[in-house]
Amino acid sequence: MLKQSLQQKLLQKLSPQQIQLMKLLQVPTAALEQRIKEELESNPALEEGGEEPAENEQELTYEDDFEMTDEARELEKKTEDIDINDYLNDDDYPYYKTQVNNYGPDEETREIPFSAGVSFQEHLVDQIGLRNLTPHEQQLARHIIGNIDDDGYLMRDVESMVDDLAFSMNIETTKEELEKILAVVQDFDPPGVGARNLQECLIIQLRKKENPNRYTQLAIQVLSKFFDEFTKKHYDKIQRRLNLDDEEFKKTIHEILHLNPKPGSAVAPSSKTTQAIIPDFILYNNDGKLELTLNSKNAPELRVSKTYAEMLEGFSKNKKNADKSQKEAILFVKQKLDAAKWFIDAIKQRQETLMAVMGAILQYQYEYFATGDETKLKPMILKDIADQVGLDISTISRVANSKYIETPFGTFLLKSFFSESLSTESGEEVSTREVKKILQECIENENKRRPLTDEKLAEILKEKGYNIARRTVAKYREQLEIPVARLRKELK
Repeated sequence: MLKQSLQQKLLQKLSPQQIQLMKLLQVPTAALEQRIKEELESNPALEEGGEEPAENEQELTYEDDFEMTDEARELEKKTEDIDINDYLNDDDYPYYKTQVNNYGPDEETREIPFSAGVSFQEHLVDQIGLRNLTPHEQQLARHIIGNIDDDGYLMRDVESMVDDLAFSMNIETTKEELEKILAVVQDFDPPGVGARNLQECLIIQLRKKENPNRYTQLAIQVLSKFFDEFTKKHYDKIQRRLNLDDEEFKKTIHEILHLNPKPGSAVAPSSKTTQAIIPDFILYNNDGKLELTLNSKNAPELRVSKTYAEMLEGFSKNKKNADKSQKEAILFVKQKLDAAKWFIDAIKQRQETLMAVMGAILQYQYEYFATGDETKLKPMILKDIADQVGLDISTISRVANSKYIETPFGTFLLKSFFSESLSTESGEEVSTREVKKILQECIENENKRRPLTDEKLAEILKEKGYNIARRTVAKYREQLEIPVARLRKELK
């Protein structure tokens, strides 16, 4: 049975403009240019550049600005009788004299870069022809090389490659035959290529060493029999097993430490591209006075198309006599103009929000930005900045998580300036980042033969007035990506 009833609800919804602003806020500078380009392509009512010049402004011509001399007039008269086809048909006429460069000295020219050279895999394939291999064996070698990554390691086991060759390439082979060809590939340059793991890679390099000595053989023995102990740096155990004195053991380990764990990097750089950091803000220190500016790429010049505005105005005058197609055209033009205005407003609001948030962070952490000393960083959470600028915490989070600032002492993510507080024995509130900085300095200055344990680091921090438990020290050490004491041990 149907019923009618009245209900009262309170809903909070974001407008399309607010959603667009939130999305633009979290876009970093590196991606903003692409986002604007996409909007320009999808919205013809949006144009790049500043305001259009007034209609009464006329373009100045050569004749308006400069009076022709008699010599120039005579030269112009002579050139009128010249037929350019006489020169274009002449095969002996130098090509460079028919070229023209219409770019001014201040005009930006964008060229598409391209890379040239031999890749790591091509370098390996070229060496196949230097070996006495049958056509069938050459196919196997190429397949093995195709499964080697940029670091030089074989990424697929031999059994799987045997199946791959049979099913995908209809090539029959055996595990023994493929192992034999793999041994040939492992003999290629650079030494260590084609290894299945780090242990095999290092042993191959030692065996291919040009001038092997006693310590080379000892190093092979260490890697073959005590690789697990070596990775865990149980040097005392290895030294006792091999019955070596300190000097002999040091020279043996020295042989291993000078090997290349990534042989592929010796031929060509990795194919992985590195993303350059483009700062959103730039901070200058002019004689002790801090000046904050927004990166110019964050402030693009956009305008609403004058042609579309005039088109809508023309449609509006004949609105009464407009048919269905004209009404649809009016609606389309109006939607595009509104979208262009919203986008321009969103970009402006984005700039204002970024400057407001960064200005508040700069004011809050003024001592740090003036000196660059990390121990001057105050405890700061998102709520502190949100209260200062009058914005929601989520907005501050969007800005801090993806924006960078360039300072005289480096480029940093805004998120890195936020940290929890920690109380010292005197009751003073300090930033956890300050504690991490002191912890890092203690580890950098430690005796590498006897690295400081987490318990010892906790004692040192306690002596400095920071009452921190060992578990907290371990957590901060892991956040700094510093290994445990045993793995920091070195032979001096």
